[in-house]
Amino acid sequence: MLSPKKLFSYLLPALAGALVTLAFAPYNLWLLLLPITATLFLSIRTDTVKVATFKGLGFGLGMFGSGVSWVYVSIHQFGSAPPVLAALLTAAFVFTLAAAFIAPMAYSYSRIRGALNMNSAWQQALMFTGLWVLFEWSRTWLLTGFPWLLQGYTLLDTPFQGWAPVTGVFGLSFLLVLTATLLAAVIVSERKRTAVSLLAITVVLWLAAIPLNKIQWTKPVKEISFSAMQGNISQSLKWDPNHVQKTISTYYGLTQSEWQQDLIIWPENALPFFYSEGTQLLGQLGRIAEANESTLILGMPVDDTDTEDLRYYNGILAIGATEGRYLKQKLVPFGEYVPLESALRGLINLFDLPMSAFSKGQHDQIKLKAAGTSITSYICYEVVYPDFAAEQARGSGLLITISNDTWFGKSIGPIQHYQMARMRSLETGRYLIRATNDGITALVNNKGQEVSRIDRFKEGILKGNAVVMEGNTPFMNLGSWPVLLLSLLLILLPAGFTRRQ
Repeated sequence: MLSPKKLFSYLLPALAGALVTLAFAPYNLWLLLLPITATLFLSIRTDTVKVATFKGLGFGLGMFGSGVSWVYVSIHQFGSAPPVLAALLTAAFVFTLAAAFIAPMAYSYSRIRGALNMNSAWQQALMFTGLWVLFEWSRTWLLTGFPWLLQGYTLLDTPFQGWAPVTGVFGLSFLLVLTATLLAAVIVSERKRTAVSLLAITVVLWLAAIPLNKIQWTKPVKEISFSAMQGNISQSLKWDPNHVQKTISTYYGLTQSEWQQDLIIWPENALPFFYSEGTQLLGQLGRIAEANESTLILGMPVDDTDTEDLRYYNGILAIGATEGRYLKQKLVPFGEYVPLESALRGLINLFDLPMSAFSKGQHDQIKLKAAGTSITSYICYEVVYPDFAAEQARGSGLLITISNDTWFGKSIGPIQHYQMARMRSLETGRYLIRATNDGITALVNNKGQEVSRIDRFKEGILKGNAVVMEGNTPFMNLGSWPVLLLSLLLILLPAGFTRRQ
């Protein structure tokens, strides 16, 4: 049986992890990440592999348990799962994230430290930082990816966000974790000189962000007028066949006074039926838009009837003065496709949703256009992938993301989602128009700052002028690779130094 002291040593990382959520939107207490990360580092700094792994798992359970527990809302409220089953599925999701990402990071740290007999706190701090950033990055691709709660997002709206167009969000994570662990190293080191010197370098990096924030990496070309519609259609009614006409009337009614705009945007799946079923309506809307020299961009499910194997896509259509379409590439597990489909179909309603059998769109798709401007478009979840978003943004002057966050009710999930979307504007130096079903619909400038918005759970029209930008930020050209290589170097250098000793 564990002693109270031993039990507390296991609970402390879990409690620290549970506080991570407070650093992100809507709370934005980003300074908390320094003592939180330092707590995890100090708690596993000299532990055995087994103990460190369990503590890492506890930290991950706390972090994801508080930070992404909003998935319970979609499983219970819209998946019709009983509360107990919804709680169990949410817990399984949280455990999977903790076991796949945080526990292996702690395991790797302890394994390498023990194998090299690494006793220097500053070396341990560097290695911990490199491993943390690499495992954060792994969340963008491992198990299809779930890059939520990346530490760098918390520096948005601070003077230190200036590194984002240079390094991307992982560079900001790197700075936070390095600072936290070196502070801890200074506290516990017997010989503090090296740790203090390294900490002084991190202070310089923090200060360098301030002039970087003033650099205009991209330049304005022109402005285009737009109107984005927020219909605020309840999720329980959205796919109800008896409510389809009301949905159409809502968006058409909002648009009637806006046809003079260069660009009109309806959110994800604004039309809740397949493309083949809506050709007549789309034709009518397209003719009105074309007559007004306007382009209507809207979200709807697309069925590809040109192939023998019928496929379904989550899509964006552009009709009117310019035409085109974009098919979503990054699909949401369980929401848009079902992993282990043969075993899970029929278990609960969530796994039988009408839109949970989508296919992935091709990687190299022609960009949408409006008013002579190439537009990069993201559908919902796609905007949370930093390198994917930056790559897609090349060759365009404006970003658009459409979403339907109604699935997550009044939880903090949609607010976190909006924070990540704003980071994409900052990383790419481009304006972003975000159109959602029930909020937050917003215009974000090239510095990631909100220009205007419609709050959640309101019907309305967001209109304004979006500035078209040209040029690439350093992050768009190089992606996350410089930060990833530096993180790898922070693992190899202390390891090499220890071996030589």
